[in-house]
Amino acid sequence: MKSTGSKILTLITAALILSGCETLQVGEDALRTLQADKALNLETIISGLKEALMKGTEGAVTQLSSQGGYYDDKLLHISVPNELEKVSSMMKKIGLGSLVDTFEKKMNTGAEQAAAQAKPVFWNAIRAMNFQDAKGILNGGETAATDYFRSTIGEELRHVFAPIVAKQLNSVGAVRAYNDLMTRYSAIPLVKKPSFDLQEYTTEKTLDGLFSVVAHEEKQIREDPAKRTTELLRRVFGDQ
Repeated sequence: MKSTGSKILTLITAALILSGCETLQVGEDALRTLQADKALNLETIISGLKEALMKGTEGAVTQLSSQGGYYDDKLLHISVPNELEKVSSMMKKIGLGSLVDTFEKKMNTGAEQAAAQAKPVFWNAIRAMNFQDAKGILNGGETAATDYFRSTIGEELRHVFAPIVAKQLNSVGAVRAYNDLMTRYSAIPLVKKPSFDLQEYTTEKTLDGLFSVVAHEEKQIREDPAKRTTELLRRVFGDQ
């Protein structure tokens, strides 16, 4: 039995050799694979890949945009940044640690609500994916699609996502919580206000969380048959 990666590589190789000639002999192994898959051609494979990526990104968005999607996850929880470590420590020493806790909670809530807006950004990138992009992902490692997103649309995602994060941070009161925290801290004699960009920090952490969960979803679809919930996904990613 061929592994998924080996089978896909055989199909891609066959398609490249064929170069549009449907009847060219490309080897017994490739032909048997193609026949067994009932004309599972390159177009079908790429459609399956795109469906898998849409499913994976939708799963990531659903998970992270739920209540506690960031805050309750030990790996994805957005903590008070290093730039505010002295602020956090000082406020806790003088009995105002609740201000730090409120700020951290609001920051995570803003990220969760911003994540809910991410699906169309990812899906537009998936729809725009060309043959070379898809070939690279199919022949790549277990997180090849996630790596593709990071390298090709990372800056675009950041640009699109920054105002979404800013809006949500205001909406949930994270900006107000941060300003309250800094007002109380600045009232302490001889302290220096740190340089910190709340929007930039939260945007980066929100995107890091999204990419992390998308990578996990991608691995699951590649490796776990139970995650292939449609016929197309089973045809493309399942062993025959």
